[in-house]
Amino acid sequence: MINDKLSKGKNDVESSPEMFFDNLIWLTIEETAHYLRRSVNAVRILLSRGVIKRRKFAGKLYFKKYELDRLIETSQFSGGS
Repeated sequence: MINDKLSKGKNDVESSPEMFFDNLIWLTIEETAHYLRRSVNAVRILLSRGVIKRRKFAGKLYFKKYELDRLIETSQFSGGS
């Protein structure tokens, strides 16, 4: 019975990746790429162009989820009509 509840909870998280990000403040570069639905290389390009800010700790890059959300919310629409 306990194992059923644990496996059910695990499947809930796997089926809803957005819930994974709800509790995070800092994202690694891989998590940032997944969150923005871009490749890691695309995130590095945004970083080199100064579009996003990063922090470095213990040799790893970290990005603040709040800043990524603001970037998306304030970005211009492209394409479509």
